[in-house]
Amino acid sequence: MGIGSGIALFVIGAILAFAVNIDAGGVVNLELVGYILMIAGAVVFTISLVLVLRRRSVVSTAHTSVDPVSGERVTTRRTSDNGEPLA
Repeated sequence: MGIGSGIALFVIGAILAFAVNIDAGGVVNLELVGYILMIAGAVVFTISLVLVLRRRSVVSTAHTSVDPVSGERVTTRRTSDNGEPLA
């Protein structure tokens, strides 16, 4: 389930809660089902968004050392996203 599934659940829940006026004979309260689907959609959307943002985190590492022959400082920078080098 992803971001689209969360949005779809929320929209279906909103339709059931606010737009459908069918009397189911007291067996099923469609308004309550709509509210439950809206809450579930918001939770799925939030969890998916957190996972997507977490997955796209970028880590930069800088390593500085001194060359023993010339005495120059050498700085090596490495940028990675989930362990895969970007540059």
